[in-house]
Amino acid sequence: MKILIIEDDEKIINFLKKGLEEECYSVDYCLNGEEGIYLASVNSYDIILLDIMIPLKNGYEVCEYLRVNNINTPIIMLTAKDSIEDKIKGLDIGANDYLAKPFSFSELLARIRVQLRVSNSENTTLLIDDLELNLLKKSAKRANININLTAKEFSLLEFLIRNKDRVLSETTINSSITNLNESNMSNVVNVYIYRLRNKIDKQFDKKLIKTVRGIGFKISAE
Repeated sequence: MKILIIEDDEKIINFLKKGLEEECYSVDYCLNGEEGIYLASVNSYDIILLDIMIPLKNGYEVCEYLRVNNINTPIIMLTAKDSIEDKIKGLDIGANDYLAKPFSFSELLARIRVQLRVSNSENTTLLIDDLELNLLKKSAKRANININLTAKEFSLLEFLIRNKDRVLSETTINSSITNLNESNMSNVVNVYIYRLRNKIDKQFDKKLIKTVRGIGFKISAE
């Protein structure tokens, strides 16, 4: 699942990005409201974390613009403005939740899970053949056998399943999963595909992850 952080404090961004990626979320971020509007308009996100006091367009303006333009991604406002009036204003213009700074990261995760349950009440599990990926519990199992995945492996597997039967190039995979190539390995996609195969295919007769020579990879039940 993919989260957009719109926040101008880089320390907070780094804190949130690190924590969310450890929880298997893919993260984009930006430092001002105008860029936030652009990213939220051209990309698909599961959650937006939105600060109020940001440059160019403030959080209220960003939230209002997105709602007027029918972008209904759940928005959690994160801000030091914690008066009742501020909270009411944020909720009235379309925010789904409001968390005052400083906040507990575990509480933020709980509030994210609440919004995901609401927005994805019918689609919290991805399935392909006998492989099941639970997006809320961040768990995977095949043929009812639990599979332990790292955060990056989970993100890659989620991306493959969301694009099942579609051949994905290494470039597409690398650019779509924001936390995959922090090690700057030139063959990072091949490394993680190999690790996934060992975990979800190796002990089963039917192989789900396929290599399409010269093009890329896909996951398919065929």
